[in-house]
This record gives sequence, structure tokens and C-alpha cells, in this order.
Amino acid sequence: MVTGNHTTTPGFILLGYSSLTNLQGLLFMVFLVIYMVILLGNGVIVLVTVLDSALHTPMYFFLRNLSFVEICYISVTLPKMVANCLAEDGSISFTGCAAQMYFLLLLGGRESFLLAVMAYDRYVAICNPLHYTLIVNREVCARMVAGSWLVNIPVHFGQIYLVFSLPFCGSREINHFFCDIPPLLELSCVDTYRNKMAVFMAVLLFIITPFILIVISYIKIASTILNVPSAEGRHKAFSTCSSHLTVVTLFYGSGMIVYLRPKSRNSEDTEKLLSLFYTIVTPMFNPFIYSLRNKEVKAALRKLVGKKMIPQNTPHIPHIML
Repeated sequence: MVTGNHTTTPGFILLGYSSLTNLQGLLFMVFLVIYMVILLGNGVIVLVTVLDSALHTPMYFFLRNLSFVEICYISVTLPKMVANCLAEDGSISFTGCAAQMYFLLLLGGRESFLLAVMAYDRYVAICNPLHYTLIVNREVCARMVAGSWLVNIPVHFGQIYLVFSLPFCGSREINHFFCDIPPLLELSCVDTYRNKMAVFMAVLLFIITPFILIVISYIKIASTILNVPSAEGRHKAFSTCSSHLTVVTLFYGSGMIVYLRPKSRNSEDTEKLLSLFYTIVTPMFNPFIYSLRNKEVKAALRKLVGKKMIPQNTPHIPHIML
């Protein structure tokens, strides 16, 4: 493929941690086990929230969508990472790289919006419980989920077009686990100012704005909880909020650092490490901190697999405080 006086490469090479030649077998096993854990944990959440009618509520509707997104999100990157641990070259085609990047951005933006919607759902449930069923009804839930798709699809398509219309020359090596915008821009032999501005605008829309909305929601939630007379009630509420905020911090914090931090020669390895948080760690933690400690989900699991397989002494978290 030729663009102007520059020849674009037919494909790229994902370096990952290929320099750690003696650890490729270990990395293969670790990534494979993590992938299976994520599929199993999030798959269980999707299954039980679909089959059990008691879980057909807005909160579990959002959790089901989040778990489904996590499964798709991790399937875009981890299988290739696992395969590259055994492959010698780590190659990926031009089209495959574009497709991987598009779905990574699409699903990442979708997850960002879902986390903000879940914070809003908890805000209404805790701060305005008498009108909860009127404000967060089935139609509103469907519109919020559909809207998150409709906003993401065209914006990220434009991002991909801007990146892959650039001429790439010289090295084909991407110092990353997967095809992402920042390391790919480093391979271009023309000015990428327009692309960097597009990335900044996308981060503003899909990361910073939802994060600000989450912070506002939790400020209002905190002010409401502080008025609860029971110390035990306040403790349980704040404990549950901290779990959600942990995931928010991992996902948004690492994403903002990767896409907004000034670049330096020594930043690539740091970016690879941080990318593991929003691509692997968050999907892995999702089933445990959102649902598997919840009384209603545990009851639904017992119906499917039997009481002996579910621990009986797991502490209960009140439904409305999740």
C-alpha cells in the first residue's frame, strides 16, 4: 500500500514482553488462566441475571451489560496476547490491527459509560429511593444502554480512519501487547498533531466526562450517607461505595495516565503495565466486587449449582447499597 512518497507496512509486530524469552511459557499460562477466570466469572453473572427473574432489576440489568462488555473487551486482546507468547514474531495484519483497535476503543468507551450509568443508578437508589422506580425504569435503562453504543460507534470509527490513513514507515514493531493509538502514532513518518488532538477529544468525551459524573454522583451519595443515623449503616454504605470506586480508579486512572500523560522515551514500559489494569485487572475483579458477594446473586447461583458449592459465611451486602 502506497501513500504519497511513503510505503505503509502490510502488517505490524506486537512486541509485548518478547524480550523476556525465558518467561514466555509462564506468561502463556498466566494469561490463559486469567482469560478463563474472566470468561467464567463474567459468564456466570450474565447467566444468573438472565435466568433468575428476581434479578430482573435495573441494577442487575446494568451489571449484566457490564459483564457482557468485559467478556467481549478481554476477547479482543487476551487471545492474541496468549498466542504471541508462543509465536516467534507476534505479527498482526494491517486489517487485524485496525479491527482490534476499533473494538478495543468501542468496548472501552462502552464500559466507561456503563460505569457512569451504574453510579447514577446508585445515586437515585440512595438519594431518591421513593422515586427510584419512576426515574430508573426499563425504558430509561434501555435508552441509556443503547445511547452508549450509538455515541461510541461513529466516534471511534473516525479515530480509526485518522490513524490508519497515516503513512507508516521504518519500523513495524509496536512496543505493546495490542494495537493502541499512542504506540502506533510513533511509527508514522508524518506529523500526527491532528491525531493527538482527536485522541484528546475522545478521552475528554469517553473518560474524563463520565469520570466527573461519577465523582459528582458519589459526592451526593456521600452527603446523603453522612446523614444516616446508624454508624453501622454508614459503614456498610461507604464500604460498598469504596468497592465501586476501586474499579473506577483502576479503569479511569490508568486510562487517563496512558492517553494524557506527556510521552517520554522511558514511558512505553510504564504504559504497557498500566494498560494491564484497564484491559485485564478490571474485567477480572468485576464478578467478585460487584456481584458474587451479593445475597441475591448467591441465591440465584445456589439454584443453578446447588448450595454445597456456594460458601454460606460470605458477608451480606444490602441490595440497595450495591
